[in-house]
Amino acid sequence: MKIYVGNLSYRTTEDELRDAFEPFGSVGTVDIIIDRETGRSKGFGFVEMPGDAEAKNAIEALDGKELGGRPLRVNEARPRSNNGPSRGGRFDRGPQPPRN
Repeated sequence: MKIYVGNLSYRTTEDELRDAFEPFGSVGTVDIIIDRETGRSKGFGFVEMPGDAEAKNAIEALDGKELGGRPLRVNEARPRSNNGPSRGGRFDRGPQPPRN
């Protein structure tokens, strides 16, 4: 299962993200999305876990938990829709609550 992880500190590393997920099971790939122009993290990434039950446990346990001083937003990644222009990548983070 591919998992979206948002609200990452710009200093969070892929190793730190992997370490957060490993207590819940096997972790495949970990990708923090980097801005092409600045070379800096965009503040979100994806973790792939082969076991769906383990992935769901990780989502439940880590959503809202702090990493790098910020509460994580963790949910199952959804395939990008084909409606409208693409900004790159295959997955999006799904519906987002309004910002204040």
